[in-house]
Amino acid sequence: MKIITNKSDTTIDYLVASDFDQTLSFNDSGLVLAEMLGIADFEDKVKGLAQSNLVQQGAELAYLLRHDPAFRGVRLEHLIETGKRVRLKDNVQLFAEILSDGLDGSSFQFFVISAGPREVVRSALEGIVPPENIFGSEFEFDTETGEICSILRVPAGNGKVVVLQELELKHQMSSDRVIYIGDGSSDLYVMHDVNSRDGHTIAVSETKSIGRIAHRTVLSNNAVSVLVPILEDVLKWDSHQVRELFTLHGLALQDWDKIHTDWITFHNGDKALAS
Repeated sequence: MKIITNKSDTTIDYLVASDFDQTLSFNDSGLVLAEMLGIADFEDKVKGLAQSNLVQQGAELAYLLRHDPAFRGVRLEHLIETGKRVRLKDNVQLFAEILSDGLDGSSFQFFVISAGPREVVRSALEGIVPPENIFGSEFEFDTETGEICSILRVPAGNGKVVVLQELELKHQMSSDRVIYIGDGSSDLYVMHDVNSRDGHTIAVSETKSIGRIAHRTVLSNNAVSVLVPILEDVLKWDSHQVRELFTLHGLALQDWDKIHTDWITFHNGDKALAS
C-alpha cells in the first residue's frame, strides 16, 4: 500500500477538500458506531435533534457522544475501531494517489473536513490521507474514566467554512483554486462560501438542497468519479483525455451519462381543479 505523504511544504496549485460520511464512505460513521455498541435508535435520535434545531446540522453525533446516556460508554478505542469498520467507496486510495501525483502539471493537496469524530475519520483513512490533513470533531477525554468530558471543536455548518479558510490562509491559496466535495445539507454553508469566492463545488448525492448550488453533481460508488468535473471544468480536459487517464489506472468508463436533472413540482390551482 502506497502511503500518501504530506506536501504542505511545497507550493500547491489547487486545494481539494472533501466531506467524509457518504462522500468518501457508504455509511454514516455514527450509524456504524451505534451498531457496534448495540444502540438501535441512532437514526431516530439524529432525526429528533434535527427537528429540534438544537444543534448545527452534521453535529448530531458530537452532541450525542457528549450528552446522550446511551453513548456514555464510548471511549477513544471505540472511535478508532469504528473507523476500521467504515466501508469506504471504491478506489479512495487511488483518488488520493492521483491528486498527490498531480495532474497536467498542476499540484493538488487533499484534505478531509468532517463533522464526524476526528479519530474515526483518521482510522478509516489510515495510510490513505495523512492524519494532519484530516479535520473532524475533537473531544477531550477524562484521564480517569476515559469518557468524553468536553467537545473542543465541531467542523459542521459554518465550522467547515472556518477550517477551509484556515487552510487557504496557511497554504496561501487563492479562493478560486479551491474545490469542495460534499453530499448533504451539512455542506451547504461551505459550498455557498466556496461558490461566492469563485471556487468549484461538487455534489455526490441527489439531495436537492445541495444539487441546486453545486457546480456539478456526480453519482457513483467509485471515489475517482469526482475527478471528472475537476478534469473537465478546472483543467479543461476533453472526454478523450478523461477516459485515457482512467484507462491508465486500469479503469474503463462503462457508463458515463451526462444528464441535467430538472426538479419540477406542480400545484393544482383553482382553474385546474375547475376544469
